[in-house]
Amino acid sequence: MKQQLISSFSMFILFLHCANTFAQIPAAAPAQAPAVVVASPPAATPTQAAAPHGITNVTKILEKAGHFTIFIRLLRSTQEENHLFSALNDSSTGLTIFAPTDSAFSELKSGTLNTLSDGDKSELVKFHVVPTFLSTSQFQTVSNPLGTWAGTGNRLPLNVTSYPNSVNITTGLTNTSLSGAVYTDNQLAIYKIEKVLLPKDIFASNAPAPAPVAPAPGKPAKAVPAATVESPAASVDISSALIFTHNLVVGSAGLLASAMFSL
Repeated sequence: MKQQLISSFSMFILFLHCANTFAQIPAAAPAQAPAVVVASPPAATPTQAAAPHGITNVTKILEKAGHFTIFIRLLRSTQEENHLFSALNDSSTGLTIFAPTDSAFSELKSGTLNTLSDGDKSELVKFHVVPTFLSTSQFQTVSNPLGTWAGTGNRLPLNVTSYPNSVNITTGLTNTSLSGAVYTDNQLAIYKIEKVLLPKDIFASNAPAPAPVAPAPGKPAKAVPAATVESPAASVDISSALIFTHNLVVGSAGLLASAMFSL
């Protein structure tokens, strides 16, 4: 009996110890859903502006470079900005752009751009875009005349001549040189120029016509007196008068003779 009491007491002590131990164990935290990691879009690099679908944004490049305000305005007003987006996305040959600075446009006659139609403005912008990528070294082997978005032909000539330290561009109305590279990669090259490339197709017809050549000065011619010519009608009238007078005299003489004979 005594041993049973001792065993029961021992079991009770063990139970209390176990209960106290379980009470000190912290409850497990509820399971949490895994955190969702949202990736941020990569920031645009300094040499390439951000654009939809990774297309190089020409106007953003020009804005960052500065001094191309008027050319950017033309790109947007003519919708050629959108044309550049599409071409850079679809073309496998790339593009080359000759970008005139604001000072280049200031050299034009005042009001020149305002006198152009929308079609002429679009053609002017296209005349500055070559539908292939040209590095500075490729100007040495390129064939003239260069084709542009505006077209080719005698009315749209664009010729380049490469020298050891420069590249010259001529249109027949404009003669200028590349003054630096604004942007270049393996698809797009933008070069700065200090004169607007004027196509003959637009501006040759607007050139003022040459002044008429004045006759060489000489001695004044002497006045020649007009000859007095008697008109045939006057002669006929005088002859008629003489005949009439003759007949009158003859008639009168006849009457007088008749009268005398009667007496």
